[in-house]
Amino acid sequence: MPGAQVPTVAPGRPAAARGVTLASAEQFVRYYSDLLNYAADTGDTVALVKASSAVCESCKAYADFIAKSNAANGLLSGDYHEHIVDVPQLNRGKPGFAGGSANLTVGAYTSKETKTDSPLVSQPAQYSRKFALVDQGGNWVMYEWKQTEQ
Repeated sequence: MPGAQVPTVAPGRPAAARGVTLASAEQFVRYYSDLLNYAADTGDTVALVKASSAVCESCKAYADFIAKSNAANGLLSGDYHEHIVDVPQLNRGKPGFAGGSANLTVGAYTSKETKTDSPLVSQPAQYSRKFALVDQGGNWVMYEWKQTEQ
């Protein structure tokens, strides 16, 4: 649960998330979720951006938002961490690409864009994230993702 122990360093890429196999793709998706949670805790998006393709619009939009609104500056509170339930679909696309979907949950939380805004209250929810990964330097990075509530 957020707030229990705020990390001071971004999570490192686990050995199992290195390479460009389908097994490493699943582990990368889980690692990317850890980076999203770390950024939400701290506002530090450097590792998240490094694990994202430069063309990933949803990655950039999330990083831009969370750099402004995060737990460290008091604009995000509650159970905002996402929890990957499973990665039920994973396949190779054209050479150098993989894609699939992940199921995840997020608890109840509140967020604001500025300190003077009224809080936006989000209820616990389940999501499906469709994603595409691309090989960058022998490791997967997030190429694009889209999340829908289930």
